[in-house]
Amino acid sequence: MYRIADMTPPVLPEDTVFTVTQITDLIKEMIEGAFPAVVIEGEISNYRPAGSGHLYFTLKDDTSQISAVMFRSAASALKFTPKDGTLVRCTGKLTVYPARGNYQILITRMETAGAGNILQMLEDRKKKLASEGLFESSRKRHLPFFPRTIGIVTSPTGAALRDILQITKRRNEAVSVVIFPALVQGNDAAASIVRQIDTANRFHMCDVLIVGRGGGSLEDLLPFSDESVVRTIAASEIPIVSAVGHEIDWALSDYAADVRAPTPSAAAELVVPLKADIMQNLQSYTDELYNTIRQKAENMKLVVRTFNPDNLELQFRTIEQPLLAKFDNAKVALLQNMDARLRDTKQHIEMCMQILENASPETILARGYSMVRDRMTQQIVRDASQTKPGTELEIVPAKGKLTAQVLSVGEKNE
Repeated sequence: MYRIADMTPPVLPEDTVFTVTQITDLIKEMIEGAFPAVVIEGEISNYRPAGSGHLYFTLKDDTSQISAVMFRSAASALKFTPKDGTLVRCTGKLTVYPARGNYQILITRMETAGAGNILQMLEDRKKKLASEGLFESSRKRHLPFFPRTIGIVTSPTGAALRDILQITKRRNEAVSVVIFPALVQGNDAAASIVRQIDTANRFHMCDVLIVGRGGGSLEDLLPFSDESVVRTIAASEIPIVSAVGHEIDWALSDYAADVRAPTPSAAAELVVPLKADIMQNLQSYTDELYNTIRQKAENMKLVVRTFNPDNLELQFRTIEQPLLAKFDNAKVALLQNMDARLRDTKQHIEMCMQILENASPETILARGYSMVRDRMTQQIVRDASQTKPGTELEIVPAKGKLTAQVLSVGEKNE
């Protein structure tokens, strides 16, 4: 019980009459003066956020309630989204709203309390483990299509185990079940869950593991958010289905597991294949295989029928005829090319012979030219300076031979 010394009202005459405003102002002065700053813990109720950004709601406990208002400037600094039922701790001052004659708390700071502290702790732990990559989808594996043995890590006396066993038996009685009894609530629960997951992995006792429990409060589900449990689930070589509580419940094991099931019953539906579906699929595959084989056999019969002498000869002729035509065309083209090359070569040879013939000495002499030689030395005289008067020359025309004597030597133009 709190005692505020300066809240003692002033002594007034018994016949004093106040107006509503006067008494309200007096109360306002007393309350606001006595409670300049308070911290109140309570549960949010009747939460009404305004379009202006201000927040209006009621704080209550088991027996009492108080109106609360939080202006936009303070609300913008909130690290969580308020909602009905959230336990919060508020710092502010008490004020009186004269227009309605009620008192309220004007909140300047608000944070979660109780369960809210647990939520914040879980959120911080989630961020830490996520930063290490424990929740990455690339780490997650597909569940086996037809597990021969499923393991269940849960309380041996809980309703979750009964539900899983019933659904497993109904869906496929050929699937074996190994129960790994574990504590699922309390201080020792996390260690118990870790130990059983390790046991299943160490001895390879099942093809898939269901880890979970039935519903409960946030505190009841905390073991499945324990850091050791999350790390063990992430490191498991056996695919794990996390099945904690009801659909609205969540734990950090949901993020580390290969698959998250909304309930333990749903987990059984996920890991245990329905026998009727498997039989139907097998029959469908059998029919499809039979039809495929029959169709291929019919196609082969049609192919074999074409292998008789007449059809074979026709097919051979069909293949041979285009090749023969191509060969004949190539032969004609080759001969034509050879004839053209021969004509060109012959013409070239004739031109060369004509050039050689025109360049021969006999042809030149036949045109009226003669060859002059020194009769003594038999050297060809190409320049008059090679001779002198009295030199005997031998002149050879196209026919015959002449002997002459140089009388004089001069230039061509003289």
